[in-house]
Parts: sequence; C-alpha cells; structure tokens
Amino acid sequence: MSHMSISYEGICIGIAQAFRYSCRALARSKIALSMSPCTRSFTTSSSLLKKGNQPKTDSRVTMIRYHMQHPLMPRPLRLSRGRALRHWTIARAWKVWDCKRQNKAKLELQRQYQSIQDTMEVLRNLDDGSSKVGKEGSRLYRIALEKRGIYCNGSIPIEYSRLQTDTPATYPWDHDWKR
Repeated sequence: MSHMSISYEGICIGIAQAFRYSCRALARSKIALSMSPCTRSFTTSSSLLKKGNQPKTDSRVTMIRYHMQHPLMPRPLRLSRGRALRHWTIARAWKVWDCKRQNKAKLELQRQYQSIQDTMEVLRNLDDGSSKVGKEGSRLYRIALEKRGIYCNGSIPIEYSRLQTDTPATYPWDHDWKR
C-alpha cells in the first residue's frame, strides 16, 4: 500500500473550496510562519488572474451549503433578567388565555353535538304510528337520515370525498359505488 502525503495547504484548499472560506483565513498561522512581509508581492493582479481559473461550483453543493447555513429556527432571544421575566409573563398569560379560548370552543362544540344527539334520539323514539315491524324509529327519523337533495348538480357525496394530499390514492376511484 502506498502512503499518500496530504499537506496542510491541500487540506485548507479542500476545505476552502467546499465551504468558501479563504485559504488565507484558514492557514493564517502557516502563512505567517512561512512568508515574511518582504517576500510577498504588493500587487493584486496575480491573485485576480488565479481567481478566474477557479472551477464553477456545483448548484447542488450551493443548495446544500445554503440549507446548512440557514436554520429553520431563528436565533434565541438574548434578554436581560427584567426583559426575560416580562417576556415569560406575557407568553404565559397568552398561553393561559389561548387555553381558555380553546376549552370554551371545545365545550361549545360538545354542547352542539349533544343537542344533535338528543334531537336524533327524540326523533328515533317518537311514535307517530308509521313504524313497521322490523324498522327502527319513526318516519321523521328515517327521512332525516336519508340525505335526499343534499348533493345537487352531480356533486360528490361527502362520505365518498377524500382529503387533498400530495400523492394520489392507491385506489383512485370506485366505479361500482352506489348511493
């Protein structure tokens, strides 16, 4: 097996090309030791010529770098003790208020649902004399559950509709379905 010798500059150049750091910033200590101010050139033309010969960066690498350097979460707030206490108090008050609002809405929905259930139970138990043997409930109860005239102009029934998703259904349409 041959042993490859990788120099410090080679590593710095590889890192610089991958993450766009300047080699000068990464290898500052190495350059400072190897070059004295007297031997450096004072013109920028040679460095500008070198800049034009660099290979173009891959768009995939650019996108990966962009998403690595732009986090989804914003930076955390740096607050003093007083401001942090005020922030916490306001945030806690907001959570308490929002929780109360959600509980109130949930109780209202439960009340409405219970009212519907009670009404349907009254209709089911109502004896209007139209009840036949083998059928449960009154005529009004059966009519309430028939759902005639709800679907106008050939619309899709509610029980057959599907939520919108990014992917198609495994079984897209049931042609044998009957109402």
